[in-house]
Amino acid sequence: MKKLISILTFSLLLIVLFGVLYPVMIWGIAQFAPNQGKGETIEVKGKTVGYKNLGQNFDQPNYFWGRPSAVDYKTDGSAGSNKGPTNPDYLKQEQERLDHFLKAHPYLKEGDVPSEMITASGSGLDPDITPQGALIQVKRIAKARNIAEDKLIQLVKSKINQPKLMGIPTVNVLELNVALDQLK
Repeated sequence: MKKLISILTFSLLLIVLFGVLYPVMIWGIAQFAPNQGKGETIEVKGKTVGYKNLGQNFDQPNYFWGRPSAVDYKTDGSAGSNKGPTNPDYLKQEQERLDHFLKAHPYLKEGDVPSEMITASGSGLDPDITPQGALIQVKRIAKARNIAEDKLIQLVKSKINQPKLMGIPTVNVLELNVALDQLK
């Protein structure tokens, strides 16, 4: 009986600690974060068009494309494919993505396509691509929108985010496409 009481006491302590105190503490810390920890939204004319930190599916020829998603951009199940680099299904999927990308960009060769344009990120929801990933799409978008390539190159360069401490420069695809829609 003594053991049962100590087990129940310990269980109750853990429930209070991790079921009440820890969530309240995290919520309290989030209140000091931008947008109270609810994520940074991007708005156009007062209407939310998406979240800055979540990838979205852009597949029209007149928009910049982001990284493919292993979860079809569904935010309720963030995940990678969990398939290894020698898995036949994985290799087939990557080849299909590469073929699709090259078909939309006939001016490119296979070696010109950055890996992030055909491989899904670990979360499946990566909102960013490299500047190179954006710049190789300029010709396609310029043709689709009848805009000078130089203007689009300048737009991409203006949207490059430099790393704070470590990492590589990135371009947020949603922010870039919002700015693209605002070009005159």
